[in-house]
Amino acid sequence: MTKHRIYTMSFASVYTHYVTKAEKKGRTKTEVDEIICWLTGYSQEELEAQLEKQTDFESFFSEAPQLNPSRALIKGVVCGVRVENIEEPTMQEIRYLDKLIDELAKGKAMEKILRKYN
Repeated sequence: MTKHRIYTMSFASVYTHYVTKAEKKGRTKTEVDEIICWLTGYSQEELEAQLEKQTDFESFFSEAPQLNPSRALIKGVVCGVRVENIEEPTMQEIRYLDKLIDELAKGKAMEKILRKYN
């Protein structure tokens, strides 16, 4: 089985699209970074180092310091697929992040995006 091409793409190359999508809707790069750090456990400095190294998606998630246990609360559809039903772990992590960025762009409050109130 061949891996999906997103696995070998640089996280930094897609990160710019996350930031652009958020900023077009009046949100900020800081909020995007907060979401990524919440999901992965990277500190801001570690996130910036990963971006600078042009780390691919698969390594970005496999090297994540502490995937947030609350990410299991992320539900919904991204690219026509329910994120909670994705069986491949790395693809599920990628889609969790996509879903969180979608929620940010739709104006959802950060407390809800970060699943602080269930």
